[in-house]
Amino acid sequence: MGSTPLQVMDFDTALKIVLEHARGLKPLSTERVGLSDSRARVLAQEVRADRDQPAFNRSTRDGFAVRASELSAGTLHVAGQVRAGQNWPGGEIADRACVEIMTGAPVPEGFDAVVMVEHVELKQVERGETSITLSAGRSLKPGENVVPRGAEARNGDLVLGAGTPMGAAEIALAASCGYVDVEVFVQPKVAIVATGDELVDVGVEPQEGQIRNSNGYALKAMVEEAGGFGGRLEIARDLREEVRERVAQGRMWNLIVFSGGVSMGEYDLVEEVLAEYGAEFFFTGVKMQPGKPVVFGRLPERTSGSGAGPECYFFGLPGNPISTQVTFHCFVEPFLRAMGGGGLSGPRFVQATLSEDAEGKAGLTRILPARLTYDRIRPEVRVVGWQGSGDLAANARANCYAVLPDGVERFIAGDVITVLLR
Repeated sequence: MGSTPLQVMDFDTALKIVLEHARGLKPLSTERVGLSDSRARVLAQEVRADRDQPAFNRSTRDGFAVRASELSAGTLHVAGQVRAGQNWPGGEIADRACVEIMTGAPVPEGFDAVVMVEHVELKQVERGETSITLSAGRSLKPGENVVPRGAEARNGDLVLGAGTPMGAAEIALAASCGYVDVEVFVQPKVAIVATGDELVDVGVEPQEGQIRNSNGYALKAMVEEAGGFGGRLEIARDLREEVRERVAQGRMWNLIVFSGGVSMGEYDLVEEVLAEYGAEFFFTGVKMQPGKPVVFGRLPERTSGSGAGPECYFFGLPGNPISTQVTFHCFVEPFLRAMGGGGLSGPRFVQATLSEDAEGKAGLTRILPARLTYDRIRPEVRVVGWQGSGDLAANARANCYAVLPDGVERFIAGDVITVLLR
């Protein structure tokens, strides 16, 4: 490690440091994109309702629009029908009358409830006309099955604030307000640098002792899921000049993420080279498994000379694939979301019941590939059998990570534990 001092800390302290730096980030510039292209982007503008939502008293059921007191008192005559997208054309509706109505249709003026078609008795009367009465045991109150005009939002109301990440729900809401395009923050550009003599590109047949560069592809996918733009730089061999070159290239981006080259081996050169560039290291290891050699720091701004570029944060992630992905989700993902304008939030932790016993480890927070069963009543999670942090097949069988904190050596089926979503 040369002159770089060891700064190994517990998991919670390391995460706190990352989030403190994330809090101070300023979003990048903005750009306008089509609404359909805004998924995973972060709003840089407010979205406001351009009319009341709903714009009319809306029926939530197929049935009959009625005056609740009249139906409760006896039989009503069916005066006509109104469908979704139509307004009642027939003028004022007489007393003791109702209108057949479809889900989503405007409730005619003067009616205060919709009774479900399943809750009435229909009767054919003279001249082919129909009447309804409430079924035995049923009741109806004013307001039932009707969403009043403006109940969801009033014209001009703020419905999405700047800093909101755009998913399907947010896109649908913006579409309902007439937004064809939206102003979003520019995606942070993340330079992805895989290191190691053993790596070859995916399309190359590995020779004895070589492996394909899966980390580069995984990191690009995770960066994009977190709202960034990921660019894979050329693999850096375990040569100081190649690592230097990648650092010089990467510091022109908004963030550098290294995989490999951050352990204690003779050819783990990333930290030494970063130190040559004047890097400030916030930590150089975390008491966790997998992922202990993870590094977080910042390169200073340089305005001239070799490697000139703006101030640039970096993460050095361990090279074993599961270590890479676990540390990305724990540290890089929340940092990247904040960098992209999405505000400060930690990793996506939830709680679930452990379905099988699991082994903890003294002195380390274990974050292990696991399988979460999405049961409505009692979500359960179990650790997936694996052969260590290089086991990509086990990681693919998992859909989350079980978080087993330091201080407990054995967790018992039935314990409620923290789960890291991915």
